[in-house]
Amino acid sequence: MAAAIAPTGAAWAQACGGDFNSWLSGVKKEAVAKGHPAAKVDAFLASARRDPAVIKADRAQGVFQLPFLEFSQRLISQNRINNGQSMARKYNSVFNSVERNFGVSRGVLLAFWAFETDFGQVQGNFNTVNALLTLSHDCRRPNLFRPQIFAAMKLFERGDLDPARTQGAWAGEIGMVQMLPEDIINNGVDGDGDGHVNLKTSAPDALMSGGKMLRSLGWRAGEPWLQEVVVPAQMDWSQTGLHTKKRASDWVAMGVQPRSGKVSGGLPASLLLPQGRKGPAFLAYPNFDVYFEWNQSFVYVTTAAYFATRLEGAPSYRAGKPDPSLNGNQMKQLQQKLVARGHDVGKVDGILGEKTRRAVQREQQRLGLPADAWPTPALLSKL
Repeated sequence: MAAAIAPTGAAWAQACGGDFNSWLSGVKKEAVAKGHPAAKVDAFLASARRDPAVIKADRAQGVFQLPFLEFSQRLISQNRINNGQSMARKYNSVFNSVERNFGVSRGVLLAFWAFETDFGQVQGNFNTVNALLTLSHDCRRPNLFRPQIFAAMKLFERGDLDPARTQGAWAGEIGMVQMLPEDIINNGVDGDGDGHVNLKTSAPDALMSGGKMLRSLGWRAGEPWLQEVVVPAQMDWSQTGLHTKKRASDWVAMGVQPRSGKVSGGLPASLLLPQGRKGPAFLAYPNFDVYFEWNQSFVYVTTAAYFATRLEGAPSYRAGKPDPSLNGNQMKQLQQKLVARGHDVGKVDGILGEKTRRAVQREQQRLGLPADAWPTPALLSKL
């Protein structure tokens, strides 16, 4: 595995694994080869160490096993809504600037700000450099994290990161909206005019940088991202899910109605049923896809997008009465059965991600069940 992902021509570096100090020597040599002064590299890595707590955190993301209703109710409280509205007023001029320059609606950034750090109050206490080194040394996702080491080195050389003191999330994200060093290099904005990009203590810097990053990921100005709808009692449920896009007006012709306001008729949209046809329903517009560039968890993305609509005045969703969900062990059993039938569900981890949903939907079609992609104990039994 290490050989397969080693940098081309970099004979000095084992890409991941092995003795940490030997691996770190390879990082130092690569940094110098990239043009970083040797003295700066030594200073940057002076307190480098592998942090077992980072690996533990990486392996324990059980919260994403929760179904949408439970997950969203945990993350969205009236207190968070009130705080979001307060922050919108406090930084109104900043949000106006974000909307003017990057086309990102304030509710979108407020929701990320709330979920990522509770509006800057909980930014993480992991040493950023050691977190990035640990995840780069680990062989699960080294190709994602190794470039972040050198981006963090650039931030250090610019005076925007202290390798001994800068702290953040276990995965190396920094600041109020939790951005990786490479994203800060590419999208960091000095929103308060002090000559530095400081995402930890400057809300203007964090919000402007987050807005620029979302635009760089493909955010489309002036367009919606998620809209709650009401679905008919009967329809072709196999058409639901992220894999199918129709014009919003076509969904209306099939009996789908907006809960409030009007649909953006000419835009393509997917019909999402996070907990099946008996639970909440949403039209997901093109901007919804950008959320997956920020976070790849379906339940997180849907909750963040929904919360953004709430912060901009949408009513609380209609929870409905979804069929009972599977627990974590049952979900793993289901995924194993789906894999045995030839479906790609990604990792068998007990998390209902988009690949598992699609496989569930295909099996529901095969068995003559309503193909709404919501796995139930009844489906598990039939499989």
